[in-house]
Amino acid sequence: MLCSRKRSNGAVIMSDPHLNPPFRAEQIGSLKRPAVLLQKRKDREAGLCSVEDLRVVEDEAIQAVLQMQREVGIKSLSDGEFRRHMFFDGVFDNMEGMKLLSPILPEMFMDYVPDIEAHKVQADFKGSDSYICVPYIVSTQGKLKRTRPFYVPQFEALKKLTTPEEHKNIKITMCAPEWFHLRHGHYAYPKEVYANDDEYFADIAVAYQEELKELHAAGCRNVQFDDPILAYFCADSMLSGMEARGVDHEALFNTYIRAYNTLLTGRPADMNVGLHLCRGNFKDGRHFSEGGYDRIAVKLFQEIDVDCYYLEYDTPRAGTFEPLRHLPLNKVVVLGLISTKLPQLEDVDAMVKRVNDAADMIASGEPKRSKETALNQCVSPITLTLICVSPQCGFASHSMGNLVQEDDVRRKLALVVRIAQTIWKD
Repeated sequence: MLCSRKRSNGAVIMSDPHLNPPFRAEQIGSLKRPAVLLQKRKDREAGLCSVEDLRVVEDEAIQAVLQMQREVGIKSLSDGEFRRHMFFDGVFDNMEGMKLLSPILPEMFMDYVPDIEAHKVQADFKGSDSYICVPYIVSTQGKLKRTRPFYVPQFEALKKLTTPEEHKNIKITMCAPEWFHLRHGHYAYPKEVYANDDEYFADIAVAYQEELKELHAAGCRNVQFDDPILAYFCADSMLSGMEARGVDHEALFNTYIRAYNTLLTGRPADMNVGLHLCRGNFKDGRHFSEGGYDRIAVKLFQEIDVDCYYLEYDTPRAGTFEPLRHLPLNKVVVLGLISTKLPQLEDVDAMVKRVNDAADMIASGEPKRSKETALNQCVSPITLTLICVSPQCGFASHSMGNLVQEDDVRRKLALVVRIAQTIWKD
């Protein structure tokens, strides 16, 4: 049965939890890369094989992981980010006006950012490769501009490995627009290029708008922004560090909300746009921050114009379900209950209880609704909240991946499907 959801811009989306993303059983995107792929990428970096040789191995690995997803019952199909090194690859490394500096000096990294702080405490930290906007590139005078696609080639490659019926379910994960801005603070761009943050993000928004339009034209209907940055605003350690540096974290959070809403202006009505928040998922599954969503919940759920939220909820570091009381009727929440950091399987009954606890919390919030509505039993074609389940993050945000094996990934995703089938009999 179709259920309608109305976006904040007034657009009405007809969704079916059986046929359109997000699905009852979801995933975040990155999957454990096979050893043969990791080795072939090393060979390519060493000049021991051609790009074409690498593409053959990538395609074979992606075909195998697509079949695994089909077999366990995951409908939101991903290439596992097998064509990337890091989850945030794709945007700023392809944008004119951005430059890779190797390395950027330590003082150009803001040490209040949780993952930066974690790396700076290492005695041998001497900076790291990163991207910043640089002045006076000949053709643009430093302005940021999309001159080639970010993710369209990855989507087109996935289309060749999937059936036409599956194309609308392909998930393309995207870098958050503020990823390098928070990391580099006032070093993110030169003042002779941009007078302020809003000017900087205005050009970034145009680039994303162009990318979303081209993805949609190619047949993409399912995108997800991966954004640990917004979750960092839940961490007391970062907020106190910003205050010590004289940074207005409330104003900066508002800037990032405007950045999202600007880049999503005019997006296609039939494209599902999700926002994934986690607290870090580096090599071996290392996390960098803690703190519940309470501090940001109202603005996160009610002001950012996305369709759904993929929220980390596998450990107490993500807090309670209390912030879900602020979830509007037109938004979907995907509960990231299953850990990708450890191979041990969670208990199905315990996870079912957690989903019901979340539904109770949503039902107790504003606007009021029944628990059945919160669970979206879809008893009538009205505006309903939809709850889905997923892992808390990807299995390999970094190419080396978490402390799980490929078979663990299969078992974890199968568990997500089993939990969903237990709750939603249809």
